[in-house]
Amino acid sequence: MDTKKVWFITGASKGLGLSLVNQLLKAGQYVVATSRNIDDLIKVTNSDSENFLPLAVDLKDDKDVEKAISQAVKKFNRIDVVINNAGYGIGGSIEELNDDETRASFDVNIFGTLNVIRNVMPYLRLQKSGHIINISSIAGFTGATGWAVYSASKAAVIGLSEVLAEDVKSFGIKVTVVAPGAFRTNFLKPDSLTLPQNTISEYEEVRNSHARYLKMDGEQIGDPEKAASAMIAIVALPEPPLHLLLGNDAYQRANAKIQYLEKEFKQWETITNSTSFTN
Repeated sequence: MDTKKVWFITGASKGLGLSLVNQLLKAGQYVVATSRNIDDLIKVTNSDSENFLPLAVDLKDDKDVEKAISQAVKKFNRIDVVINNAGYGIGGSIEELNDDETRASFDVNIFGTLNVIRNVMPYLRLQKSGHIINISSIAGFTGATGWAVYSASKAAVIGLSEVLAEDVKSFGIKVTVVAPGAFRTNFLKPDSLTLPQNTISEYEEVRNSHARYLKMDGEQIGDPEKAASAMIAIVALPEPPLHLLLGNDAYQRANAKIQYLEKEFKQWETITNSTSFTN
């Protein structure tokens, strides 16, 4: 990139977040990276560059997020790009996942993202510029058996991003929601994936679905370095996409869902249109 920007990236100690941090630092960009554990973050990035500010942040804590963003602005004077990457997978049927397990997932996947957006917006509005990139998943557009809560949280990321884009466009702020397919990260490992503590034997298809996904670990088709490069590239565009699919698998699944919806909507068109008042 020709112009130096200040990037604020959550969930930066592994996966796509770490790929982004490493590529941006190599390109001479200014990077603020957050993780729950700052020691892990410093260890994996192995950078003492003045362009780098690693921070330990609890994204569930609004005040902690506010403090982190304030530290970023204090060091680099501004924030240009926000990448809400932090999140984790959660499998299981709705019946199997208890309230604590479900809420914990939403606390990170949704409310963590909202906390970052809420606290960074005053700075972006004042600048009259910025780009917010929210990482969803293809599961947020078309889910799979056994991943209802995860799909719901990622669908919420898509929904909030679409409306956010409308709300902030008059301030010169751009929004992109990214829906990756399967990438060869640690997403399917225990530190990034939660399964129900109490399973129900009748949910055989849910167990089968989990087994198929876990078997993919280390063999996913997606290259996280290429995904990071793609996200960095769209920031330089004068008109970046609102929706960005990453991975051929994501593209295929999204188009299958679109075709399914078109067919179903058409099938029930008569009933749909029968509910209006008639004169």
